[in-house]
Amino acid sequence: MSNIREEENTIFIKGSKFYYVLMFLATVGFLIGCVFLIINGLKFNSKYSLFYLGGGILFTPFYLYLTLWSLPGFIPGKILLKIIPGEGGRVIAKKGTIPIKNIQDISFVRNPLNLINDIVIQTFDDKKIKIRTYNLLDELVYEMMVDQYIYPYMHEHAKQVWDRKINLERLSKEARYERKEPKID
Repeated sequence: MSNIREEENTIFIKGSKFYYVLMFLATVGFLIGCVFLIINGLKFNSKYSLFYLGGGILFTPFYLYLTLWSLPGFIPGKILLKIIPGEGGRVIAKKGTIPIKNIQDISFVRNPLNLINDIVIQTFDDKKIKIRTYNLLDELVYEMMVDQYIYPYMHEHAKQVWDRKINLERLSKEARYERKEPKID
């Protein structure tokens, strides 16, 4: 589960420790594996040495590229985003602050160039803000986070768009999540 912490009237969203380990193994681990393949391929003590060498040389740039894109996500205690719920609520990210009432659409999208999931927020004034998650946020956690902290305060049009995207039955079955009505102060 993601590390969601509430302090006063602010929700801090951090990545899951499980996903930190998984991303480390997937990036640095495969990079070390490629170096191992190159070293064993250069020994030429097997009839598969050329395959080892070719595979290591072929995949090393790819995994080095993924590792370099993922490095900022490994900063200890990195806060992916902050949410201040309420009627005047807003989403605070590194790239800016978005009032919740101004959100037209919110999506969880995989970037095809670096294979990292981004939260993409489109506003009513045609701005697009991408919040990089470094693959440290699970899709179910993202859906529950938006549904619980952002959805109750969104514009009616944005709520209809979100209701078409989300599958509450799947959330109920897989994550035991039920949508609750917000507390009105």
